[in-house]
Amino acid sequence: MSRVVLITGGARGIGRGIAEAFLRAGHIVMIADLADSGAWNYNLADRSTMDEAVSQLGNLGDVASVPVDVTDSASCQNAVKETLGRFGRLDVLVNNAGVVASGPISQFEEKDWDRIFDVNVKGIYLMTRAALKALSDSNDAAVINTASIAGKKGSAGLSAYCGSKFAAIGITQSLALEFAPAGIRVNALCPGIVGTAMWHDHLMAGQGEAQFRERMTTLIPLGRPQETSDMGDAAVYLATAHNVTGVALSVAGGMEMN
Repeated sequence: MSRVVLITGGARGIGRGIAEAFLRAGHIVMIADLADSGAWNYNLADRSTMDEAVSQLGNLGDVASVPVDVTDSASCQNAVKETLGRFGRLDVLVNNAGVVASGPISQFEEKDWDRIFDVNVKGIYLMTRAALKALSDSNDAAVINTASIAGKKGSAGLSAYCGSKFAAIGITQSLALEFAPAGIRVNALCPGIVGTAMWHDHLMAGQGEAQFRERMTTLIPLGRPQETSDMGDAAVYLATAHNVTGVALSVAGGMEMN
């Protein structure tokens, strides 16, 4: 029987790659993302992005969308309610929504610090809490939190982002222990460098695709950036590996080894 997967931040970038991978594996997908993203330092999703994702992925399987703000408890609860109303159950929660901002701590805006932790950390808490009853009713439940290799090693100028991703891994390990008696597996996915808007429009803004890929040949041992499809394949694995929990899986071409 197909499992139902709810993916936050699923309309573009890594989230969309995860949605596509689950659909190709025969699962049912609910994409949850921002209906109105507001201003940030790179483009986030909006309603039109969600509609486009559903339209383009629809030929792969059963997919729908729901607006969500993972920093708002009622919005998280509604996303789960809409998923249950549409598909009747929830088996896999992918907490993928995330944002980044960079800069030295002396110049870092407090509002940006709070936004990063609200989305990247509090969002995991609120979505997981909202989904817990539905996941407990599943006989094959899993939670996947998108962390980062930045959650395993700090970087100058990325204190807020790294701190939030270290937190995501710590939450993952704690929930893996907490949920184990209920049979719910909890793992973290740790991307390396994926050519999404986060990199092209912020962290490496002003550099074209050719420059980006050339730089990756020196940064990444395997000599190439990671693709959203790589993250999708890893997420499907973590959701279907029945004896794997509490893992923070690096998909980074050798940039992070442990």
